[in-house]
Amino acid sequence: MASGILSPTHLLVVLVVALIVLGPKRLPGAGKALGQGLKEFKDSIGGSGPSEETAQIPAAPTMMQAPAVPANESAPVHAGEMA
Repeated sequence: MASGILSPTHLLVVLVVALIVLGPKRLPGAGKALGQGLKEFKDSIGGSGPSEETAQIPAAPTMMQAPAVPANESAPVHAGEMA
């Protein structure tokens, strides 16, 4: 029989306590968050690069060139300067 902290009886008790504390609606979300946290921890400890999901960062928008303005229209005309 398995002995120690990972015995089936201990795991069953931990799952029952988690179900009582979190409830059936929040338990899947908590499990998913725990799994993602463990994955990120393992990646940071292992020194491996980011996974494919986190490596897909959207590209920065490129700078667009403003349309050319003729020289006579580039400066604003004030009311006192009209001829």
